[in-house]
Amino acid sequence: MGEYDDDVVRLALQRETDRGGQSFFLHNRVETIEEAAERIAQLAPGIRVTVAHGQMRERELEEKMHAFLRGDADVLVSTTIIESGLDIPQANTLIVERADALGLAQLYQIRGRVGRSDVLAHAYLFYPDSRELTQEARARLATLADHTELGAGFAIAMRDLEIRGAGDLLGAEQSGHVAALGFELYVEMLGEAVAELAGERRTVPRPVRVDARVDAYVPADYIAAEALKIDLHRRLALADSDDELRELRAATEDRYGPLPEPVENLFAIQEAKVKAARLGADYVVFKAGRATVGPVELASAELRALRADISTAVYTTARKEITVRGEAFAEALRLVDAILDARQAA
Repeated sequence: MGEYDDDVVRLALQRETDRGGQSFFLHNRVETIEEAAERIAQLAPGIRVTVAHGQMRERELEEKMHAFLRGDADVLVSTTIIESGLDIPQANTLIVERADALGLAQLYQIRGRVGRSDVLAHAYLFYPDSRELTQEARARLATLADHTELGAGFAIAMRDLEIRGAGDLLGAEQSGHVAALGFELYVEMLGEAVAELAGERRTVPRPVRVDARVDAYVPADYIAAEALKIDLHRRLALADSDDELRELRAATEDRYGPLPEPVENLFAIQEAKVKAARLGADYVVFKAGRATVGPVELASAELRALRADISTAVYTTARKEITVRGEAFAEALRLVDAILDARQAA
């Protein structure tokens, strides 16, 4: 729709309440969700407001949702946990405060929480001034607006792939290539081929192999839904800068709480890939208490700068590998950081 508008929100919530229905208000930051609920309560006096988010204890969250289902509140101010769960047919107005911050498939799933009965439903998606929207965010929101018919999910999913640059992956030939190469590498090679056909010079970094003998997965007691686990893996694989990783970490902790060690390791592995790619390295290996990065060309000045930081670092000229001993995978990340710093210092 456009920038957040108090009048629209008040009118939308009041209209739903007046016809005996309920509303979802999506605010996807746990730290400020109580303030958002208080703002809604002041905005629309007389409308009963309750709050639910994923960091609540399971029993408390269950009680909140069942109370809303019973009709004990008119508006549920919630994080994206509403994308799956209880079917609440009397909730037929949805307001999303920052629609630009959500993925297309996620937005489609959340929009599907209203309109589950024979009552006309309303969904209001707010976002900052359009000049601030990224091209991808604009494409996501436009797609959602264009596909409102029953059964639009397939078209949404296909458009999601196109927006992300995956192209047509459904043909038998393409599917075979994806199976053989892996999704990330296939998309990179596809992007390279498209750029070449368009007459553009495009350098795509070679994918970095990270062989880390550590537990790296998403535990069921951290994220239970398989679809959400897969979404986190996908978003991690697409994060190709330090800033994107920091933003994803903040969003994940905001939604699910502090990262457990296996998820910390997933983030560390992707960080190693991103930084090693910046070095031009092909692999980062951590096993048997030793971290190795290679192949990397080090000039003598760079090697001196590296050893000033990590005195135990060993550079094998023949293999162009740098090795250091350490008890944790963090040592591999420290080594990659030290090599990057040495390059800058030399």
